[in-house]
Amino acid sequence: IVGRSYLEPYTVKTMRYLIPALQDFSEMLKGRQVAPAELYELARKSLHFVGYEGQSMIAVSGLDMAAWDALAKAAGMPLCVLLGGTVGPVKAYNSNGLWLQPPEQLGSDAIALRDEGGFAALKIRLGRDRPRDDIAAIDAVRSAVGDGVELMADFNQGLNLGEALQRCHMLDDQGLAWIEEPIVYDNLDGYTQLTAEIDTPIQIGENFYGPRALHAALQRQACNFVMPDFMRIGGVTGWLRAAAIAGAWGTPMSTHLYPEVAAHVMRVTETAHWLEWQDWADPILQKPYEVRDGLFHIPDVPGIGLEWNEDAVSRYLADA
Repeated sequence: IVGRSYLEPYTVKTMRYLIPALQDFSEMLKGRQVAPAELYELARKSLHFVGYEGQSMIAVSGLDMAAWDALAKAAGMPLCVLLGGTVGPVKAYNSNGLWLQPPEQLGSDAIALRDEGGFAALKIRLGRDRPRDDIAAIDAVRSAVGDGVELMADFNQGLNLGEALQRCHMLDDQGLAWIEEPIVYDNLDGYTQLTAEIDTPIQIGENFYGPRALHAALQRQACNFVMPDFMRIGGVTGWLRAAAIAGAWGTPMSTHLYPEVAAHVMRVTETAHWLEWQDWADPILQKPYEVRDGLFHIPDVPGIGLEWNEDAVSRYLADA
């Protein structure tokens, strides 16, 4: 039985630090029973003096997702079933495009993204030099796909607090599903102010390093929605612990990247909201997961369902 997972740390140079940590886990955990909660704690404690966030948590998350895949395979169950749920579809939005192109280019892109999987929701990126160009971008997408398609907006931490207050107020009459990360992720005081003053829901969470970071944000009333990323929240184990906190607060919880893993845990998440779909892993998968009618469909196979296309893996291999 082989448990599989992948990580998306964004830059090639990150592998110089991440791969040795994973190899150290391999030596440390050899011969141990596959018990994800125990492996999670052992791996974290082994990096205690490096720190619990950043690269340490990313490495632990990769290990954790693979351990859960192996455990579910050993049990002969899809991961969502092992976790107490059932195999079924998960509501998804398309996050594969609508970057900071000129507004006039976005209409045709929006139609293609909608039709790619029958999506009823799309994500647009904002943060152009002129605020009115962001409004024009939203108008272009709305004109192309209609008001029946929900639109999420992401600033990717591109604004300072003053700019965010101005721009988010300008967006309050645009009917957006949420405004995501307008300012740097760790400025919780700023997010508390934005959440209190802006009518549109504020979405944060892809930079929560572990469940306690989610708890701190909710305590500060720094957002309306949360969307943890699996390589930062702590893989499946970290997600389950974070989901319990979000459930206690009644806070809608969406996913950030890793749709194959995300779909399984969303089936057992109390306040499950939206799955972020992107196809970044598809080139190395034997069989990419199916999306139709705006729903992400979990394959009814043991584990997560990740099987590598080994030829593609070899073809894209980079030196660390």
